[in-house]
Amino acid sequence: MAARLKAKYISEIKAAVQKELGLENVMQVPKLEKIVINMGLGEATQNSKMLDPLVADLASIAGQKPVITKAKKSIAAFKLREGMPIGAMVTLRGDTMYEFLDRLIAVALPRVRDFRGVSSKSFDGRGNYTLGLRDQLIFAEIDYAKVDKTKGMNVTIVTSAKDDNGARTLLKAFGMPFRQGA
Repeated sequence: MAARLKAKYISEIKAAVQKELGLENVMQVPKLEKIVINMGLGEATQNSKMLDPLVADLASIAGQKPVITKAKKSIAAFKLREGMPIGAMVTLRGDTMYEFLDRLIAVALPRVRDFRGVSSKSFDGRGNYTLGLRDQLIFAEIDYAKVDKTKGMNVTIVTSAKDDNGARTLLKAFGMPFRQGA
């Protein structure tokens, strides 16, 4: 069974976005390519065991095993050497990507305290959108009692849109709650 959001994209969203952007060919309609979830943990330089709960949380949020990211170069001021583990990331594609986006929009974002919508300025000029989350507790998969330290994460949504307007239209059609007036 295909993801609910993917079926909605194929049946409704694709045609609506094509009409709104004034595209002639259905192949020009922007689509989601991947979602990258990244959690950095600078404190892991002193204690590499701190990375284990982070990896477990990220695996339960994303539904697949994260890759541990390592430092590319040494920075003496941060007591960081090349090759040290400093975070974890997951790249989602296909049905898991649509299911994660569905959970993010429908369940996780409404659980953010004092939520007024996400910024509509976080596009990079090439049709990609990055969203910063302050803690991992907004996801229902995380057990509140087991968390000893809250960690933020970046969620990057990569689309096939050529510009920000196409990506914004696509994400709005998916139901992304953009902040009004900002």
